[in-house]
This record gives sequence, structure tokens and C-alpha cells, in this order.
Amino acid sequence: MPEMNEKPTLEDFQKYVAELELERGFSEQAAKEKCLLLGEEVGELFKAVRKAEGIAIDPNSRIGDIGDELVDIFIYICSIANRYGINLEQAFLAKEAKNKKRKWSNV
Repeated sequence: MPEMNEKPTLEDFQKYVAELELERGFSEQAAKEKCLLLGEEVGELFKAVRKAEGIAIDPNSRIGDIGDELVDIFIYICSIANRYGINLEQAFLAKEAKNKKRKWSNV
């Protein structure tokens, strides 16, 4: 079982996910498959939010915890980034630098 640093960076999370995938036999799944699985997890998050907001849901539907679903999504995002060699921390900072130059409107 991989170990996580006490105060992990985003890069540490990505490395941890890569190690988990190796350990659990998921490392050979293609990015396309990971994207489809990510989509399923987003749907599960939406169901959990609907339940939390009191919006009608199928009573036979499996409803997870919002936090658990967000973590599942985060794991898939790390996994997809790893497959494309993307350092999410660097990508975040670069994208945010671009966003700071944009004009934002509430309309």
C-alpha cells in the first residue's frame, strides 16, 4: 500500500494515484476509459447533491456521500493527468495566470 506524505502536494497526490493504480491493477486502463469512468463518477456526485438539496431521486438508486464522490472524481482527474504527463499543480498555476488576465462578468 503506497504511503502519503503528511502534508501532500498536488504532485504527491498524482504519484499516490499512480502507485494505487499499479497496486490495484488499473494502470493499463487507457485515458479514454478513465474519462468514461470519470463521467460516471460525476453523475454519482450529481445524485448525491440532489439528495442533499432535497431534489427528487430514484429511491432504488445508490446514493453516495458528496465527499466520497468528489474524491473519486479527484482520483480520476489525477489518473487522466498522469496518462498525459500533466503536472496538475503547474497546469493549475498556468491556467490561473491566464484567467487573471480575463475580464469576468456576472451577466
